[in-house]
Amino acid sequence: MSQYMPPDSVYGPLFEAVQTEHIFPDSKTFVDCIPRVAPGLALERYLASKDDPGFNLKDFVLEHFELPRNYASGFEADSSRPVEEHINALWPVLSRQADEDVEGSSLIPLPHPYIVPGGRFGEIYYWDSYFTMLGLHSAGRVDMIEHMVDNFSYLIDALGFIPNGNRSYFLSRSQPPFYSLMVRLLLEEKGEALLDKYLPRLEREYAFWMEGSSMLGHEKTAARHVARMPDGSLLNRYWDHSDKARQESYGEDIELAGSTQRDSRELFRDLRAACESGWDFSARWFRDGFTFSTIRTTELAPVDLNALLYHLEIMIARAYAWQGHEDKMEAYRQKAEQRKDALLYYCWEEESGYFQDYDFVHGQPTGIPSLATAFPLYFNLATAEQAERVAANIQRYFLKAGGLVSTLIHSGQQWDAPNGWAPLQWIAIQGLRNYGHSELAGEIRRRWMALNIRVYENTGKMVEKYNVEDMSLLAGGGEYPVQDGFGWSNGVLLRLLKE
Repeated sequence: MSQYMPPDSVYGPLFEAVQTEHIFPDSKTFVDCIPRVAPGLALERYLASKDDPGFNLKDFVLEHFELPRNYASGFEADSSRPVEEHINALWPVLSRQADEDVEGSSLIPLPHPYIVPGGRFGEIYYWDSYFTMLGLHSAGRVDMIEHMVDNFSYLIDALGFIPNGNRSYFLSRSQPPFYSLMVRLLLEEKGEALLDKYLPRLEREYAFWMEGSSMLGHEKTAARHVARMPDGSLLNRYWDHSDKARQESYGEDIELAGSTQRDSRELFRDLRAACESGWDFSARWFRDGFTFSTIRTTELAPVDLNALLYHLEIMIARAYAWQGHEDKMEAYRQKAEQRKDALLYYCWEEESGYFQDYDFVHGQPTGIPSLATAFPLYFNLATAEQAERVAANIQRYFLKAGGLVSTLIHSGQQWDAPNGWAPLQWIAIQGLRNYGHSELAGEIRRRWMALNIRVYENTGKMVEKYNVEDMSLLAGGGEYPVQDGFGWSNGVLLRLLKE
């Protein structure tokens, strides 16, 4: 996989010119382009002609590159038919077949078919895919689920981890570790024997997230994805191995860096780490709870990440139990229990009644409530009393006309109010059900489904995110327009419809 070089390495000054001169409204456009000629030749021609009178950079790019396809954007929907039919008609539209290796393309080829989210997202995304799989499961498409799990297994084998997406510019980070949940979903259909196949991949995934633990010393309290708490226990954080401006958002990052006195490398690392979280972007990561330039993702032990890694530890223990390795099973169960104890101690905020991200640099919870508070309920980590208080707070503060908001802050970022997102609705609904709060879970389900169906009937589209506070409006905020398609919205709604 090392042969897949990111666009800045392939195109150098051409990449810099395209991204800083904003010849496309979306910085992701150029890094997803496919060259019509050999990459070296495109760069050579650019260097030879860029100073010529009348040289037009956009014309040059359009001549030498094929623009990326927007999946599902041109799909002709018939909003008079039920939304379930619409979603099932979209599966082939959002499907990619096994990829070919194209010189100069940022796409990392995958050996099996897969579903992309839609719109500007023409590659597989790690955590998106689990929620897409929920819908595929309801649609009886176990074959596609297995293809996608095997693609992620291929990436683990080739890279040692699952990147954010199968693009060369994502090779420095991952995304929320849902692989163990994907395997669990497949086991429901195929049986425990599959654990023999996936156990080595589960362990490599775990090794990737825990790699920093061997680097911790007396003075070093955090390394890579791992941070040591004051009592010596370990929790994880989001982290990116690069500290450069994101290639797919290059212009935006350079502009933000120019607006603050912060060290640009530190800023870029925190931006990238927030992208690994999937919540890009949210006031959840901001030191002052509002200002983008105060982002400090790498200083936090997030609730959701550590709940997911607890599940990964439990799944590895389950696999070893299946194989009869009692000692290894017990070792991973102990790791899971230690993580559970640390999460409940450091991330539970008794006064407010929320699970919050823990700021291990300053030794306190962030004080910023978010819907990540539902993750310990989803994985049955919370006590009954904690779940009772979380449920009350969700009902009182997060529940809006169209479902649940991600945070209570109107920052202009897409993972804040007034927006709601399909994966967080699912996590909250299932988490509340785990603790007997079925009435509240049912109300969230009803409101979210009604909003999805209303937008579909009015626009003929399923979209990436929804405004849950004002049901007459599409969602907004963020670095790009609302995308239609849309993988995880389709998956969660279809699963909820089928219940």
